[in-house]
Amino acid sequence: MSTQHEIRPAREDEIPAVGHLISYSFNDLPQNAYLVPPLDDRVRVMADFFTLYTEHAFKYGRVDVIDNPDGEGLIGTAVWFDNTRDAPEPERYGERLAELAQQYLDRFVALDVLFEKNHPTDPHWHLAFLAIHPEHQHHGLGSHLMKVVHDELDRDGVAAYLEATNENNVRLYRRTGYADMDPFEMLLPDGTPFFRMWRA
Repeated sequence: MSTQHEIRPAREDEIPAVGHLISYSFNDLPQNAYLVPPLDDRVRVMADFFTLYTEHAFKYGRVDVIDNPDGEGLIGTAVWFDNTRDAPEPERYGERLAELAQQYLDRFVALDVLFEKNHPTDPHWHLAFLAIHPEHQHHGLGSHLMKVVHDELDRDGVAAYLEATNENNVRLYRRTGYADMDPFEMLLPDGTPFFRMWRA
């Protein structure tokens, strides 16, 4: 991988930029469309949502980023949570979720219930978000971001978990050592699936 695509830890002042990158990169996903149907609201609301979780991962996991080689902004990020130890939920989570979700709150609550019900209990690191700017996708940056953490987890004998959003991502994750869990699919109320995957 080119030195122009070196991975580094995010700075605390970059957390909102990370949230916006995830939102922009995920904007066309059916899961995001379920959470915030109107396009006019989606990027803004989802950026606030991803920022909330990135802020929490900054304290209780890790947030890695790749800088734009042109020198402006970020082009990739991986947001992980360390679930080998106990951690509180994000500070003022219910209040902040209600503030950012507003009329879409019931949809975000449905997502939370789905994820909590299906989350594995064995110790692991959770890859919550892996996002590459659309103009920089299909160049191996996602695999590059994962490998840094996977190498550390393999050394320490720690598993990893994620929720894939589509079959293309499932194929990518299988190539990096993830296997389908049972049950594999978990469905939002409108039938939109996530795919549970585990890397031993």
